[in-house]
Amino acid sequence: MRIDFVSDIVCPWCAIGLHSLEAAAARIPGLSLDLHFHPFELNPGMGPEGQDIEEHLAEKYGASPAALAGTREAIRERGAALGFEFRMQARSRIYNTRDAHRLLHWAGETYGPAVQRRLKGALLTAYFTEGRNVSDPAALLEVATASGLPQAEARELLADDRYADEVQADEATIQAQGIHAVPAIVVNQRHLIQGGQSVDVFEKLLRQVMDEK
Repeated sequence: MRIDFVSDIVCPWCAIGLHSLEAAAARIPGLSLDLHFHPFELNPGMGPEGQDIEEHLAEKYGASPAALAGTREAIRERGAALGFEFRMQARSRIYNTRDAHRLLHWAGETYGPAVQRRLKGALLTAYFTEGRNVSDPAALLEVATASGLPQAEARELLADDRYADEVQADEATIQAQGIHAVPAIVVNQRHLIQGGQSVDVFEKLLRQVMDEK
């Protein structure tokens, strides 16, 4: 089953959605997911230094400290139930993710979906579990190399702007299709599922798609 997964590295609900989707697929005998990741930058104009996460969320959504604390705990619990660790205290800043998306594009185009999935998971862990700066070329190089990508090629890519146009074009196509929030999951290029749904909801929807086939 083809899955086009639109998301950002610094979106917690994208991490939850990905792990929920995969857990749901694991419940369905004989189902395998052909995952393709697409970029969606939540903060395309943000500088490399990033911004304090509390300050950013308060400015963007007008959320109170109490509301933010409640959301953090809900995210942490959802992640724990899926086997993904959100260390919310480590994630003190939010960053621009253009270079991370360039790496993902390269991984998928050159080495295939399995390598792209491995890099995606490593980037999510680097940010949400380890609290790393996912706009820092040195940090991205370490994550890419640990994911099995060639160090010299990754370093060369991060030193220039290769695939920037492709990432931007992919984002424009996605927005032209009416996708303005993430995660957005397109199943078999026909069915759109939005949000960090539960495993049960994903399972129900995946089975419906299979039944239609």
